[in-house]
Amino acid sequence: MPFPRVGVGLPIVGPHASPEAIVKVATAAERLGFHSVSNAERLLLPTPDGWSNPYGLPEYASYDSLEVLTWVAAHTTRIRLGTSILISLFQPPVVLARRLATLDHLSSSRVDVGIAAGWMPEEYAATGVPVAERGRRFEDHLAALRACWGPNPVLHEGPFYPIPRSRIGPKPRNGPLPVFIGGVTKPAIARAARLGDGVVVAHRDWDSTLEHIGWYHEAGGAGPIVLRAGPMLADAQHETPPTAWTEPSVVDDLQRAAEAGVAEVIWDLNIVGRHPDAQIAAFEALAARLSSPVAPA
Repeated sequence: MPFPRVGVGLPIVGPHASPEAIVKVATAAERLGFHSVSNAERLLLPTPDGWSNPYGLPEYASYDSLEVLTWVAAHTTRIRLGTSILISLFQPPVVLARRLATLDHLSSSRVDVGIAAGWMPEEYAATGVPVAERGRRFEDHLAALRACWGPNPVLHEGPFYPIPRSRIGPKPRNGPLPVFIGGVTKPAIARAARLGDGVVVAHRDWDSTLEHIGWYHEAGGAGPIVLRAGPMLADAQHETPPTAWTEPSVVDDLQRAAEAGVAEVIWDLNIVGRHPDAQIAAFEALAARLSSPVAPA
């Protein structure tokens, strides 16, 4: 059974985040034949008492997802550019649709869109978006997003994001962009099965990942499954972040991902503060073991 496609996370957060590091990782991933580079969105790190980190998130600052992908598009020619995951409700759909379509043009149609409704109440408060009914808001937002990518004139009469009859552009070069929906709860994954062109699952441990994949299939999901994982899939369940990379661990887990029907694994080494040079060394070792990092599942 062939391995899933392999993508890598970009260093947009943590002690090594920088424009230079982003380009270094992205161009190395392209040179080594990996399928994609991507980034996740996080707007802030709550510190309710001034020091605590209640969600256990990486220390900040974090660069903007779409600005980073535009930067990477200018320095690469082949590799796919993914928003994995963008919290779409924090931007009006007409604005987000235009930004994604612009990136599609600037990158010669290399954009993979991954979005989710988000979960952190502090981010909702900071962006002025009501957290109530966020599931319904997300569905209307997605419908409005797709309407903006459709033929002119655009008209969307949804309950939260109405768009008057208008000409809106640019349009994506090859028609509406496929949208993958992320989630870790059963309702969110069912929404991905119902409305998405695929699903993005965050890997914590194999038991929960297999459960989430099962939920997706139970809800009728038939699109590609993307798995976003940390430094080593097998070590994601460890309480202490790994300090060393073991090649067989990743290769064995890629095989396990293939057996679970995963189409792509996004391997993100930034969440434990791995230096970009060490990341690239790990990518080189993994690429040497794989016959083709971009081979379809």
